[in-house]
Amino acid sequence: MTRLDQPTLTGDDEVVEDFPVPAPLAGHGPARVIAMCNQKGGVGKTTSTINLGASLAEYGRKVLVVDFDPQGAASVGLGINTLDMDTTIYNLLMKPRLDVREAICPTALEGLDVLPANIDLSAAEVQLVNEVARESALSRVLRPLLDDYDAILVDCQPSLGLLTVNALTAAHGVIVPVAAEFFALRGVALLVETIETVRDRINPRLKMDGIVATMVDTRTLHSREVLDRLNEAFGDLVYSTRISRTVKFPDATVATEPITTYAPTHPGAEAYRRLAREVIARGDVA
Repeated sequence: MTRLDQPTLTGDDEVVEDFPVPAPLAGHGPARVIAMCNQKGGVGKTTSTINLGASLAEYGRKVLVVDFDPQGAASVGLGINTLDMDTTIYNLLMKPRLDVREAICPTALEGLDVLPANIDLSAAEVQLVNEVARESALSRVLRPLLDDYDAILVDCQPSLGLLTVNALTAAHGVIVPVAAEFFALRGVALLVETIETVRDRINPRLKMDGIVATMVDTRTLHSREVLDRLNEAFGDLVYSTRISRTVKFPDATVATEPITTYAPTHPGAEAYRRLAREVIARGDVA
C-alpha cells in the first residue's frame, strides 16, 4: 500500500501528490448514489465501476454496484453468473412489490455487493416508456437500500436513453470515465448537457463529481493532448488520478475479479486505490 508521507507514482511514472488513507467509519449509510456514466462505449466505465467499488470496500466502505447495463458486464466481472437468475434489476424495475434485498449478491470481497443485470434489462427501456414517473423507477428500487451502504455505484449502459436518465435521476453525483482518445473526448460535452438537463428538470441535487481519465499512455502525443484538452475544458472536475492502459485489466475481467485482488500490487490496482482515496478526500463518498 502507498505510504502516506510520500508522493505516489502513477502508471506513467509521474510523481503526483497522494491522498491520505481514510479513517474507518463508525457506521454505514446513508449512501451516496454515483452514476458511472459515459454514452461512449469502450472507455473503461465498467472497469472503473468494479475497481473503484472494490477499492472503496478495501477502505472499509460498504459498497453496492448496481449493474444497469443489459450486457451485465459488471455482474460477470465480479463473479456473478446472471444467466439463470430469477430476480435481477429488470424484475425490480417492472415489479415494484419485489424485495430488492433478495436480488443483491455478495461478492468475494467483504463489503462489496452487486445488484445484477442480464440481457432482460434491454426490454426495460421500451416497457418503462408507458409507466408513470418512468424516470424515477431506479430511485424507487434503491430507496430501501440507502441506509445500508456508504456508496452505490450505478454502472450505466453506453447510451443517453431512458435507463441512463433513470440512473441520473437516482444519483447524487456523476463520475465520467473518459478514455484518453479524441473520439471519447468529443462526447463529454453532450453528456454534460444531458446531466444539466436532468438536474434542471428532474433531479436538482445532481452534481458532476468529476472526470477520470482512463486508458492513458503518456508516451504518446495523442494521449497527452487529450489530457491537456480535458484539463483546459473541465479544470478541477478532472481527477488528478489517471488510469493507465494495461493488459492486467482484461486479465482481471477474465478472472472475474477486481484488479485489486487479481494483481494487488500492480500499478493499475494502486491507481484505483488512489482514485478511491481522492473520491473520499473530495467528499464524494463518506
